Amino acid sequence: MKYRSRSDIIGLLLEAANGGGATKTKMMYKAFLSFNQLREYLAVLVENALIEYEGNQTYRTTQKGLRVLQLQNKIEELAPMNYIDGR
Repeated sequence: MKYRSRSDIIGLLLEAANGGGATKTKMMYKAFLSFNQLREYLAVLVENALIEYEGNQTYRTTQKGLRVLQLQNKIEELAPMNYIDGR
């Protein structure tokens, strides 16, 4: 697996919680994180109002989070990061 930046992981979490919300388990599997790592990222995302807890054990991406996701996708489109895999 390639190296993932924090912004890559945050993007995966925002995508997972977009469109109807997601449980911690769904986000954990989508972003390939341990439970402890997920808790740390969720704390930062909630604190910065990018994700909100909906109740019923689900999280949802906020409008601010959607905007961050759009900007991240636009940056990737304009300046794709090509990772060297050691060859």
